[in-house]
This record gives sequence, C-alpha cells and structure tokens, in this order.
Amino acid sequence: MKNLILLFAFLCFAQLSFAQQNKDLFDFDYAQFAYDSSSNYVEFYYSLNQNAMTIKSSDSARYVEGILSISIQDTALKTFAVNKEWKIQHKLQRDTSAVQNLVGVLGFAIPKGFYKCIISMKDLYNEKNVKTLVDYLSIKPFQLDSLAISDIQLASNIIQDSDNKNSIFYKNTYEVTPQPTLVFGDGLPLVYYYCELYSRSKNVNGGPMNYIVTIKNSRGRILFSKTQAIARDVESRVEVGAVPIVKYPTDSYSIEVMLMDSADNYGVRSLKRFFVYNPKIKAVDTINYQQSSMISSIFGVMSAEECDDFFNKSEYIASKPEIDQYKKITDLTGKREFLFQFWKKRNPDPSSSKNDYLKEYMERIQTADQRYGAFKKAGWKTDRGRVYIIYGEPSEVDRYPNQTDTKPYEIWRYNDIEGGVEFDFGDLTGFGDYQLLNSTKRGEMSDDNWQQRITTN
Repeated sequence: MKNLILLFAFLCFAQLSFAQQNKDLFDFDYAQFAYDSSSNYVEFYYSLNQNAMTIKSSDSARYVEGILSISIQDTALKTFAVNKEWKIQHKLQRDTSAVQNLVGVLGFAIPKGFYKCIISMKDLYNEKNVKTLVDYLSIKPFQLDSLAISDIQLASNIIQDSDNKNSIFYKNTYEVTPQPTLVFGDGLPLVYYYCELYSRSKNVNGGPMNYIVTIKNSRGRILFSKTQAIARDVESRVEVGAVPIVKYPTDSYSIEVMLMDSADNYGVRSLKRFFVYNPKIKAVDTINYQQSSMISSIFGVMSAEECDDFFNKSEYIASKPEIDQYKKITDLTGKREFLFQFWKKRNPDPSSSKNDYLKEYMERIQTADQRYGAFKKAGWKTDRGRVYIIYGEPSEVDRYPNQTDTKPYEIWRYNDIEGGVEFDFGDLTGFGDYQLLNSTKRGEMSDDNWQQRITTN
C-alpha cells in the first residue's frame, strides 16, 4: 500500500464514541493481496479478548461467542462490497488460567474503489458488551502495476511448509497466525512478517532486483536491515521472516519492505506500524517517553519524507509564516514537532489527544484523490480538490460535461459561506483537470469574464 494510504489508515482507524463501547473486547487489522485486474483480496483479522467476553461452559468445553459484523461500502457508489454478520465461537483451553488470544480471519475479493469499513463485535450473551471500529480502505488492484508489494501482514507465528492445509490461516504453503493487536515484546519475542511481491517488468535483461527489509523506531533509527537479490523473471513470490525484538525497548516501530528495480530506476514499498512492550528493557534514547506528547502521536513515527508529504497536504490551511518556518527545518525531530504543534493549535478540543478536525481534513484529502484526480495529478493537488478540502462538500453542483459551445465546466455553490458563494471550474485542457476560473468567495480568484475562457466558438 502506498505511503498516503498507509498514513491515512494509521490516522483514521478510530473507535466510535458510544457510551457502551468496550475498548478491550476485540482488535482488528487487515492486509491486501493481489487477486485480479479489477480487485484485491482483503483479509480481515480479528482478536477477541477472553476476559472481556462472557464465558460459557458445557460438559465438554468452555467457550465464548459473539456476533461479528462487517460493512464495506463504496463511498462514491454507495454500494456494499460486504454487508454481513457472522456468529463467532471460540473454545477455551480448560487446563490454563492464562488469558488467551482468540484469533480469526475473514477474506473477500473487493473491486477497485474507496470504501468505508465498519467492523463491530458484540458479546452474544451481553448485548451491551460491544465495540465498533471504523476504517477507510482504498483498493487499487496490484495487478495493474508492473512492480508492486502487498500489504505487510504481521503475525505471532509462521510455519513454513505447513501440513495443516485445513487451517484458516493456511496460504501459499505457509500457516500464518495473525497478530491483530500489532503488539509484540513481553511474551511474543519475535515479529513475524508475511508479504507478497509482484513483478511484471518488461526489462527481462536488467539483472536481479533488490528486496530490502528495515525496522525503525519512533525516531527513525534503523534497528534491523536486510537486503536480498530477487530474480526479475518471477511474477509473484512470497517473502516471510522473523525479527527478534527481545532487546527492543517499549516504543512504536515501523517495518518497511522495499522492492527496487535499478534497471528501470523504479521502486515500491510497503509499510506497517507495530508496538513493542518490553517493560524490563531500559530505553537508551535521551528522549523521555512519558513527557513527549509528540512521540506518542502519529507524527512520532513518521519518516522525513512522510512529514514533508503530510505538510504539503496541510499547506492549504497554513499561514505564510508557518510555511516559511517549516521549509527552514532540516532535522526529522524538528519536522515531527512542528507538525504536532501545527495540528494541536487547530484541535477543536486542545485538552484531548483526539483531533476531529485533523481526521476530517485527511478524510477530505482521501475523497479528493478519489474524485478529482486528473492526468498524472493527484486529486488533492487539483483546484477542485483544494476547494473541497478547505470548504467541504458543496451545497449544490451544476455539471456541464458535454455542451456543444463550451468546454466542460462545473459550478459549485456553498450556501452557508458568506451568505452564499460560488466556484466556477473549467476543463481547459481536455484532460479532466478542472481549473478554478472564478469565485465569489472573498480571497479566492475572481474573473467576471470567466465564461469567455470556456467558449469554443
């Protein structure tokens, strides 16, 4: 998954604010893999907390039961790729009092699009014991790219050449037990990872490609790195591995997989974040984990490139002094701290670590990319994308794509801004990039003769 998508997923994965939510009831994760030219196969991993469920007993077993529901709706078409619920039962071991992770997986082929996912788990024997999570999922078929990497699946165990082909976790000769909590360390000394590489390069004589795996801590320090040559004549292959983290201090980390094709001067990467809890390992870094709010925020795990990308998307609401200040920052910690403070100032509730404005802003960027992308231009960089990101959904939109005497144009109206304002866009180049030609909003471009620019006669 590309950086923006990964960043967005990490940012927007949020609990709904229901008074009856049980935060400890279950955890959830997902990973995308290649399926066909129009879809990806998405695996959803869930983990039930035994102690948060109602435990029932029979003569032969102790067990917990719940209702898992998954709703996956295309945000543009308003259609459902998935809208189902399942009765989930897990038997508990009788000979142990330890808390057990009750893990499962469901998989679906989902067509290209941008989706809102609502995942809910309810205790079958206590309807008030419920937890609901919301995430956003962008599907771009891996098979459309000449070089691609699936999402990284993190696991508590991987068995190679497994004989247990009936296991729900069996795939491509491996039995991969997911770790939906994404927490390792105390009790889980190894981080197992699974991903798939897809190569359809036409440059068959370019020699091998480089496959690179790295793990970084929250300050960007590389703690693990591995490079391996990959033959380019294999269209798809599975890569797995295990990294010991017994000496990693408690912190958030990221694992990155890169596939570099030096012959075509091109590369792709996939990133996954996880957490290590090792209370007995003393952190050697000079930063105080307890005192640094930035470190525990989403900005504390960004790379320098991700910081720059994030600020580029934030410039629409930044002042000129803020833009000038960010451009002068050269160190990673400074960039992270700037972004943390930038968005903290814009938090509607400064006393809360949850920033609804930031979440909505990034949702608008994602929507802009889905709706308003033009020829080799991301949607958020277009004029329509910018207006949508700043002002939100227009009250009315008049579209004129096929007029005989004009180029395609659109008129957006916002009835609740300044007593009613209008934005006029025209596709002057014919490549779907609608440029802002005129607006009645104060501070925006104004041109009373804008219609002359779209006239074809």
